[in-house]
Amino acid sequence: MRILLVEDDRMILSALAYSLRQEGFELIECTTAAEGLRAARTGQYDLALLDVMLPDGSGHDVCRAVKARGDLPVLFLTARDEEVSVVMGLDIGADDYITKPFRLQELLSRIRSVLRRYQRGGALAPVALGGGVTVNLAKAQVYRDGQEIILTALEYRLLLCFVNNRGRVLSRDQILSQIWDAAGDFVNDNTLTVYIKRLRDKLEENPAEPRLIETVRGLGYRLGGNYGS
Repeated sequence: MRILLVEDDRMILSALAYSLRQEGFELIECTTAAEGLRAARTGQYDLALLDVMLPDGSGHDVCRAVKARGDLPVLFLTARDEEVSVVMGLDIGADDYITKPFRLQELLSRIRSVLRRYQRGGALAPVALGGGVTVNLAKAQVYRDGQEIILTALEYRLLLCFVNNRGRVLSRDQILSQIWDAAGDFVNDNTLTVYIKRLRDKLEENPAEPRLIETVRGLGYRLGGNYGS
């Protein structure tokens, strides 16, 4: 697997490149938008990992160049205060984002998840969760009975956590590790309870008896067994 990595912080770039190579990935490293654009237009990749803010431009431009050559997954590396940039990135075709600072294992999990979606040929196909709820991963949009449901960035990240782990029971700690500091918000155990309630209120037919996001007592939560594929 060949990854285009564009990151202007050389310490982050070096650490990421070393860790990803240890996992068996081949890396093409760039530190500017100009380098990234040249690499995107001339090379062949399986995935692009792009910093949003670059000294001479934006990772959005590199994303457009990557997508112009073929439909391959793009993940953005973002700072805490870049929620607007995250939304723009998703609108132009990015598949996921991760907020700095992040854990390496979380990044690897995101990379593997998006690669699996593309290998199944389902990167652009809406994901049906049952109960009339669908998720358009390509546009980061959620619908219930054909009507778009507006989620905050953190609510969407929480929903993706369940979508990407269908069939698995997730502990609260596992969920927190995947959405920690998404969209620049500090997420603790109490905050997680609030956001799960908000997500249920928006998506469930009967939030008092949730079937989409089930509570597994003593263990955590999972995407309901009657939903998804």
